[in-house]
Amino acid sequence: MGHDNGQAGRPPKVLITKVGFDGHDRGSRIVASYLRDAGMEVVYTGPWQTVANVVHIAMQEDVDLIGVSSLATDHLILPRLMAALREAGLSHVAVVVGGIVPDSEVDMLTSAGVARVFHPGASREDIVNSVATLSAAARALAESQE
Repeated sequence: MGHDNGQAGRPPKVLITKVGFDGHDRGSRIVASYLRDAGMEVVYTGPWQTVANVVHIAMQEDVDLIGVSSLATDHLILPRLMAALREAGLSHVAVVVGGIVPDSEVDMLTSAGVARVFHPGASREDIVNSVATLSAAARALAESQE
């Protein structure tokens, strides 16, 4: 990997995934295309991933950020994902969730370590800018831990 001084090196590397049993992946595919169009490297898993599999892919691919799509109650798995990332030494990786997340559950997610919750109707610009900012911060944190 070497010394690439953050943003000047590689573009943000993002994992877009779905955990749990919800197979609706249209939204996550749209977000993946937004991020690719913005010049980011996107690893896309498709639906029905396990927490362990997401952590494994994040480690193998050396991602800066994980975006999880949730249209059912799959976001309730995220505290387990956050704990598994910490256990794997990936606490620097930013995690965002997008989709149907009741307002009453946003605090639970942010207190578990989720960096951002995107609700339906979030703009392309907001998603791209937030992911770029969070990815850069995650990369800087990772480099400071080396």
